[in-house]
Amino acid sequence: MPVKKLPKGTTQVIEKSRNVHFIKHQLKSTQEEDSFWVLLSFDRHHDNPKSDNVMERRHLELARKRNAVIIDGGDLFCAMQGKYDPRSDKRDLKPEHKNGDYLDALVKTAADFYGPYADLFAVMAPGNHETSISKRHETNLTERLVTMLNDRHGSNIRVGGFSGWIKFQILAFGEVLTTNMWYHHGYGGDAPVTKGVIQTNRQSVYLPDAHIVATGHTHNEWQFPIPRIRLTNHGKVYHDEQLHIKVPSYKEEYKDGYGGWHIERGGPPKPTGAVWLRFSARKTTKNGKYHCEPIIEALRAK
Repeated sequence: MPVKKLPKGTTQVIEKSRNVHFIKHQLKSTQEEDSFWVLLSFDRHHDNPKSDNVMERRHLELARKRNAVIIDGGDLFCAMQGKYDPRSDKRDLKPEHKNGDYLDALVKTAADFYGPYADLFAVMAPGNHETSISKRHETNLTERLVTMLNDRHGSNIRVGGFSGWIKFQILAFGEVLTTNMWYHHGYGGDAPVTKGVIQTNRQSVYLPDAHIVATGHTHNEWQFPIPRIRLTNHGKVYHDEQLHIKVPSYKEEYKDGYGGWHIERGGPPKPTGAVWLRFSARKTTKNGKYHCEPIIEALRAK
């Protein structure tokens, strides 16, 4: 079925189901400098004093400049300083959260911070910190934040699942270039030696339709491509690549190594930031016929 063209330079987000979202973008032109940008973030831990909110703001401003779409894969909230959390330490509270309505204050202050960029967010998903609050306090921080942002700013942010699919459709040269991204907030321990890279071969087995696999949770950062050999329905052999991306956090816990939970458990310094996905297209000639192919780059946002 043909995909309806959009006005040049515009983006459309469609919720196909609670766990599948389509993001369509019409490139303005075929010039090399014309790209569609996506800011992919995990583990913002925005309310934690150790989170780099200045870096966050810098990336959000750049997203505005690039007319980017933002996808957040969970743990936007840290939310560890409330009742029933064994990690709770009131010294790790920001002044604006030192009151009797802790969870309400988290949502309100996050809505204030992200409000100017609400129209850029496409999907916000929960991480283990949000699901922990749901289990202990029977409230969904992700849904509350999305509802407040949408009500305040008329945005149309969708709530994603702990894992889910994003289908990017880039419209260029009269063709539709499709890239499937599967995201999962992440799981498991720190994996100090492998950094979790071993999971890529496990995931590639059960994710044959994913071109990009994006995860967070462990606050590590790497990219690991897996080349694949494929066969079309018409019997043509071709190669493609599944790109695995581990997205870092905005929280930097190590500091000078003096002390704290991260230091006591032997945790190492971690990278900070997020990841930019850059989509563009180029037209090539094969066997005398024009062919349009996607260009996908993953760049560290720091």
